[in-house]
Amino acid sequence: MRLYTGTSETLIKDTQLNKIADLLKGEFFKQLRRMPSQQEVMSWQHSLKAMSDVLLVGELKNLGVLLEYQLPKAMQRLDCMFTGVGDDSRESAVIVELKQWQSCSPSEGPNEVRTWLAGTERDVQHPSSQVAGYRRYLKDGNTAFYEGDSPINLESCCFLHNYPHDPSDHIFDKKFSTLLKNNPLFTKDDVERLSDYLRQRLRNGRGLEVLGKLDEGIERPNRKLLDHVAKMIDGEPAFVLLDEQKVVYDLILAQASKASQQKKKTAFLIKGGPGTGKSLIAINLLADLMLQGKDAYYATGSRAFTDTLKKIVGPRAQQKFIFFMNAGRMEPNAIDVLVADEAHRMRRDNNTQYTKAEDRDNRPQIDTLLNAAKVPVFFIDDRQLVRPDEKGSSDLVREAAARMEIEVAEFQLEGQFRCGGSEGFLQWVDNTLEIARTPTAIWSQGDETFDFQIVDTPEELDRKIREKIELGASARLTAGFCWPWSEKTNPDGTLNEDVVIGNFRRPWNARIDAVKLAPGIPKANLWAYDPNGVNQVGCVYTAQGFEFDYAGVIFGADLRYDLDSQSWIGDKTKCEDKVVKRSGDAFLDLVKNTYRVLLTRGLKGCYIYFVDKDTQRFFKSRMEKATLAAVVNNNQIVSDPGDEAYKSYLPIFSLKAAAGGFGESAEVQPEGWMRIPGPGKLAKTDFVAQVVGRSMEPLIPDGSYCQFRFHQGGSRQGRVVLVQNKTISDVEHGGSYTVKIYHSQKVFDGDDNWQHATITLSPKNPEFKPIV
Repeated sequence: MRLYTGTSETLIKDTQLNKIADLLKGEFFKQLRRMPSQQEVMSWQHSLKAMSDVLLVGELKNLGVLLEYQLPKAMQRLDCMFTGVGDDSRESAVIVELKQWQSCSPSEGPNEVRTWLAGTERDVQHPSSQVAGYRRYLKDGNTAFYEGDSPINLESCCFLHNYPHDPSDHIFDKKFSTLLKNNPLFTKDDVERLSDYLRQRLRNGRGLEVLGKLDEGIERPNRKLLDHVAKMIDGEPAFVLLDEQKVVYDLILAQASKASQQKKKTAFLIKGGPGTGKSLIAINLLADLMLQGKDAYYATGSRAFTDTLKKIVGPRAQQKFIFFMNAGRMEPNAIDVLVADEAHRMRRDNNTQYTKAEDRDNRPQIDTLLNAAKVPVFFIDDRQLVRPDEKGSSDLVREAAARMEIEVAEFQLEGQFRCGGSEGFLQWVDNTLEIARTPTAIWSQGDETFDFQIVDTPEELDRKIREKIELGASARLTAGFCWPWSEKTNPDGTLNEDVVIGNFRRPWNARIDAVKLAPGIPKANLWAYDPNGVNQVGCVYTAQGFEFDYAGVIFGADLRYDLDSQSWIGDKTKCEDKVVKRSGDAFLDLVKNTYRVLLTRGLKGCYIYFVDKDTQRFFKSRMEKATLAAVVNNNQIVSDPGDEAYKSYLPIFSLKAAAGGFGESAEVQPEGWMRIPGPGKLAKTDFVAQVVGRSMEPLIPDGSYCQFRFHQGGSRQGRVVLVQNKTISDVEHGGSYTVKIYHSQKVFDGDDNWQHATITLSPKNPEFKPIV
């Protein structure tokens, strides 16, 4: 995503005409379908005016310009990127991070400062550290920066256009010297210095040419956790931490370095939803703590996740990967740091069914984990509880820490690195499952950042997953726990085909306690890692904690949407998870969380098959075919189609203009022209308009663009029509125009003459009443 593409000349002009903030605001709404905050709009207004002045002073012409450019597979956006050719004849790009700061103070973190943001003083990354992370992340994310004979040279700097220059200021502290050398920081007094910096790297122009090369580059997939743990443990960080991730990471490292000298213990609570980088920070912490000579352990409550990590890192590091119950049995403060990942999977205590009576310890597991390390660190998602015997939550950590007189430092991770970096998809899942109210209620099928598809058969779902694997992607098939799980393998060590849907038959992944397995069948704890895992269906317990390029989900009948009552129903009769079935009133929430976990495993896409067709219809009703932004991004909108008007393009009108004036007044102008796919013949009586509202769902999802044709005579009975009635208002938007299904009743006299008795405009959505 990018909100502005142009040249240095167009940026200067749009800024001088006070248009730049409005342009970004409009594009923001088109692409994200929500308005930016007023604070962000004002930031654009002031910061880009300052940046435009730098370009004017430097007489920088013919540069390429990208504003608000989203990093691949991440939620973070670059403020500015300029492209051109430098004095050394190299094609170059420069990232400029813009800040409106006026002061800062010291922070304990090695790459952090304290400054005022949103009315409070907080620890944040030093601007040079922040832009350095963006630079490295982008160099790793696009082949234009590292492949070929002459890759684009990428550099970065910061412009604090309100900050007074003072060499003794903390922002220039010697501990930041390396950062500042590689990522210079310019203040409000450094306009000429920044101009010189950009001139040296870009002054020979050809910026759009370099931008084109950047666009032709291939976005290399985000490198996944499991593939690089071994390198991390050897001290070769394979992931880049960004923004809040780096702040959390640095502060924990700082606390660990001085923990042995402090009397008061501090625990860290890091909260975040799927894909916000919790495990990413956790693994980086373990690697660097070990390099510093700290006695650190990485613990989870998932056997599949922990055992897979052990398999990847090899024997050297295996001892550092343990389970919660192992950590809970340590002596108080036995280790320096305990990194508790997936902490929502904590249990009531450390006992299992195999624990001998004399060995039982009935202390709460959270207490023993807090006790085990000088610095306990908990990574948690409060909405990933999928079993009634899992007790982990933020409140549990807070309450136990208060009881034990341990301070808690809390952090909330927001940045999104899964689902194509699309925060909107995760919000849509939460909204659709009615787990939380979020701004994203409708998902666009035209969103290119994440490939979400509903398929009609499990065979098609399986085929799509295998196709992605053949193309080199990682992908797995998962399902809700709606089919029995055989206790034993077959005599030859093969697995029973328990998941049966019509002619589709697949085994679950092997059980944890399976002893004899035929060659080629991975153990349960290696299902996500072993290539043969694609031949099995994973459950939530084996999938939780993992991520794949593409996730395939069989949405079972244990959770279905009832269209009559307009509510979610949890059906215990369709559930084969004996523990969850005994969860009482918590059952519905647990199965919702289960599907939330399964739907959010994908980095690039998610494909889903619904056993219950009403549930499928409900999901489809909350999807639009394509937003205008998606169509624009696909070059389907033009301002003037020339000779292709009414051949392959139709005019776009607002619904109000189309219903009330078009065809009667030549003053109504189209908003643009949309390319119409397919071989169908177009007519000059055709046009396109956006239908806003839910009354015609699922036939017409809210926000859909529809092709209309003016009525040419004949019966309208049963047809979808656009109607204007100046005496009746539509209940959804109060306007005198509406899109509904037309029905009429006629009254005949004896001479075969007739007139309308009533005309009824009927919705498809049963939540809405007909208009008579």
